[in-house]
Amino acid sequence: MPDRHLANQNGLLRRITPGMVVVFFALVMTACILGVVVWKALEAKSAALSRGSTDIKNLAHSLAEHAGHTIQAADIAMGGMVDLLMYQTPLPERFNKYMADTVAALPQIREIGVLDTNGNWRYSSLPETPRYNNGDRPYFAYHRDTAGKALRISEMFQSRLTGRPTILLSKRVTKQDGSFGGVLTAAIDSDYFSAFYSAFQLGPDGGISLLRNDGAVLSRWPFSSQSTDLSRLDLFTTHLKRSSAGYYKIISPFDGIVKYFGYEAAPRYPLVVTVAMSEDWLLSAWSMDLRTDAIVAVVLLCVIILLAALLSAQFNFRARTERALRESESHYRLLANNIADVVILLNGRGTLRYVSHSVEQMLGVRPQDLVGKSCFDMVHAEDKQGVMTASARLNGSGAVSTAEFRTYRADGSIVWVESNFKQASERDNPAEAEFVGVLRDITERKRMEDELNLLNRRLTQLAATDGLTGLTNRRTFDGFLARQFEACEEISVLLFDIDNFKGYNDTYGHQAGDRCLQAVAKAIGDATSNTSGLSARYGGEEFAVVLPNISEDDALKVAESIRLTVRALGLPNTAANRGFVTISAGIATRTRSTPGEAALVGEADAALYEAKRLGRNRSFVYSSPVLRYVEAGSIQHDPELAPVERKLAH
Repeated sequence: MPDRHLANQNGLLRRITPGMVVVFFALVMTACILGVVVWKALEAKSAALSRGSTDIKNLAHSLAEHAGHTIQAADIAMGGMVDLLMYQTPLPERFNKYMADTVAALPQIREIGVLDTNGNWRYSSLPETPRYNNGDRPYFAYHRDTAGKALRISEMFQSRLTGRPTILLSKRVTKQDGSFGGVLTAAIDSDYFSAFYSAFQLGPDGGISLLRNDGAVLSRWPFSSQSTDLSRLDLFTTHLKRSSAGYYKIISPFDGIVKYFGYEAAPRYPLVVTVAMSEDWLLSAWSMDLRTDAIVAVVLLCVIILLAALLSAQFNFRARTERALRESESHYRLLANNIADVVILLNGRGTLRYVSHSVEQMLGVRPQDLVGKSCFDMVHAEDKQGVMTASARLNGSGAVSTAEFRTYRADGSIVWVESNFKQASERDNPAEAEFVGVLRDITERKRMEDELNLLNRRLTQLAATDGLTGLTNRRTFDGFLARQFEACEEISVLLFDIDNFKGYNDTYGHQAGDRCLQAVAKAIGDATSNTSGLSARYGGEEFAVVLPNISEDDALKVAESIRLTVRALGLPNTAANRGFVTISAGIATRTRSTPGEAALVGEADAALYEAKRLGRNRSFVYSSPVLRYVEAGSIQHDPELAPVERKLAH
């Protein structure tokens, strides 16, 4: 019986011919290769779409921030003008020049203008003020009938002045009694945004749109006239109601092509930026890789057929198989050594065990010079702690950690590197675990980020500074006073006005008047330099100083010191009785009965009015309920002012 069973097994083995083994081998290998190719293709497609989603959402976020900052810069500038018009009626030539300087400082603005209560042009940044009436425009009717300081962003329309597609920003000018005083407008060319968007590579069917949150198209690149109202799209009826930012697949309303679509609403204004890329464009690189993989698969299948044929040969099998393996290994080494990113392998102690040849292009050093050294030797001393913290997150197989750090090229220059590490294997001894890292040069990206941050800080500085005198502007003064009024139990406000300044302008000209304003502003600004106080141009020839934690007597000493400093400048003014430029000062200090910062400024203004009325070139202190007069020159610089200066410095 056992002999019969053994004979059956031998018979079965004899029926399994070498040809069957070869066919079975070929079928199994073919199935494996096709399975790997299909799996890799699906994974690569998913990764490509994921990267596209990230890129689209990041671009939408960046463009939404750009649109918001573009509008915000104009909004800040317009806010200061509206506040100025509420309290004063500036001379057209001075205010027109101020608006022209603002347009020159903000490249996104084409022109700024002010309409009176009937819609006629009152001021303009243009060389000649237009003469037509804009009272029929929707934005004029809106501000005429609606109170408030909110900025209104119009739909895109053809400008009467230039004939170009225009986006109009407008604010209501309100008089001190709350009545309608006109409209302040700032025009932005729609092409300003489309020209900026054209710099991005989105493929032949890609597009970027700037929309108002009611669906009105403000700008689109590339330009399309097929639709200017998108309010019925799912973006506005569904998605924006759920989230201010998102990503989904749509059929484009502009060209009818299926696209991947990202959007984000600007945080401070009713604006939405959308970014669309066609599926063909997102998957173009994947398609090329797929064709390459198909070629590789065909090659591998041919190799399998060759190997199957070699199985029937006797002595050529081993030689040909080894040659195929060597060729395969050389292909993988070629790929590893010629990619732009640097691939490294290190153990649990951080010792480098392998470095790809691309490190020569990135850092100018040879791979063999780095193998055996600690990876932390490559890291800038100030960034080591951050890299160590990131490496501590690699606490299991498959864990991934990312860090950014500085390192050095062979010539000593600094390189910013982004590293992605993954634990490739685990060992009982943690020091024997293996980690794979990919290093990417991000120096250029860091440089661009630094330039963008510097530009944003510069824009913020310009928006807070008076362009003529270099002091802070009225808007900054109001904010500083409001904060200090809440924080300090004792605070003083000083208002200064240049005496007979209109006569000075009429006698010496406006350019000389500007130089006079700058000289007085410097004297006032020096008084609060390196102190906790703040000097500002309040408007026209008026200036203001805020002195936190300064008493009434000390504030009076500061005012007199400034007044005497200006008088000591010796600027001639034949329009004044004294023959020189002088200033008058009004001082008010917070008391328990002061209801708010506006009332404090009003008290200082009342004191200033009294100083002007009784002869100018003197200081008045508002000591409720009466005004206390101080004779001009009764306070000297030394030694009484020294304790005040020390108190200001603290």
